[in-house]
Amino acid sequence: MPIAITPPETPVQKDLSTVVQVPPPTENKKRKIICFSDFDGTIFMQDTGHILFDNHGCGAERREVLDEQIKTGERSFRDVSEEMWGSLNVPFDDGFEVMKSTLEIDPAFRAFHAYCRQHGIPFNVISAGLKPILRRVLDTFLGEEASAHIDIVANEAEITDDGSAWKPIWRHDNEMGHDKALSMAEARAQAEEALIGDDGSVPLIVFIGDGVSDLPAARQADVLFARRGLRLEEYCQENDIAYTAFDTFADIQIEIEKIRDEDEKKTAGKGRLLLESVDGDLGWQNTHFGGSVSETASRPNWKLCRRILLQDWLDMDGLNFIVLFVHSRGQLDKGQSAT
Repeated sequence: MPIAITPPETPVQKDLSTVVQVPPPTENKKRKIICFSDFDGTIFMQDTGHILFDNHGCGAERREVLDEQIKTGERSFRDVSEEMWGSLNVPFDDGFEVMKSTLEIDPAFRAFHAYCRQHGIPFNVISAGLKPILRRVLDTFLGEEASAHIDIVANEAEITDDGSAWKPIWRHDNEMGHDKALSMAEARAQAEEALIGDDGSVPLIVFIGDGVSDLPAARQADVLFARRGLRLEEYCQENDIAYTAFDTFADIQIEIEKIRDEDEKKTAGKGRLLLESVDGDLGWQNTHFGGSVSETASRPNWKLCRRILLQDWLDMDGLNFIVLFVHSRGQLDKGQSAT
């Protein structure tokens, strides 16, 4: 795809570190790993849009001119992209055949995706490209069954049967067309909401990319992987952004496994939710653990019932758990204890 608008430069730091920086697990808090990956140049070594534009559209020379207009800020990403996609004159199936014969998948991606499925790690594609193209590519290179386990966050498209008109249907009404940072923030909020009432897990958002166009999404991630030797890694080094370099998805799998092993040791495979401890007067005190009750109570639309194991926290014989209710009025009531 044509690159997104380059983020503004920040002061360059000379003493840079590229050591992996993964947020540590809070005590007894398991992290739910959720992966987001760029598509072009990351999962696949080539760019699907470039293949189409160079062979059936504006051509490589004009595409390079348009890319430069984005870099300099002369034109917006959305404006340039509409010109590029509008230059195509090829039926979808014919254009796909060119992509199929040109694209190379990362040699370790299939194994990595199988690993994610095996361990219940959601894997999502986030792209400035067109969803119909990305889905067809994944269906072809992975098989439809495996592809169905990948959610694609990208722009829709209207493509005429004869291929004379290709029109992106943008996700967002702004100069980007698809604001990856916004999509990532929405994904985090959805993940946090989905984990409410679960086992105390908190989302750990992983992003995998290769270019500066990935930076808006990368800034929303907890863990960033940048393909070694490409522009995203260079930008991270220039701007002191924590990341881990990778050559293939096998490198990423090794790091993800380390995170899972660390969580297993910390939590014995179990997460816990927030604990509300009892003080000497049998009043209720907030304890920060997986999100404080004060934070929860400040959200009056939350209606939760949480069970908290206490043995490791309170040495109270016979008391196994307490059920707490956060009512819609935003107040915390003592629940019922049980043995």
